Amino acid sequence: MIRHQQTLILSPYAALYDIVVPKDNILRQINELVDFTFIYEELEAKYCLDNGRNAIDPIRMFKYLLLKAIFELSDADIVERSKYDMSFKYFL
Repeated sequence: MIRHQQTLILSPYAALYDIVVPKDNILRQINELVDFTFIYEELEAKYCLDNGRNAIDPIRMFKYLLLKAIFELSDADIVERSKYDMSFKYFL
């Protein structure tokens, strides 16, 4: 499966998101309400699991597109903002 290609390294500072990103933040609410795992099932036939390098997590790529649509930002602006905006980091 695509999701098994990913390695998840959690930061010891992950609890800071609970302090910095308010409970009523729209991105926090979307993250808590939507189960994005359907994306793995939709794209499973599109990825080769035993050839080539590992894929970038499709859920992250989908979330980038969602951020782009919600905030009407360019690709470059989304990438730049995700470097410093804690709500974007939390969402991604």
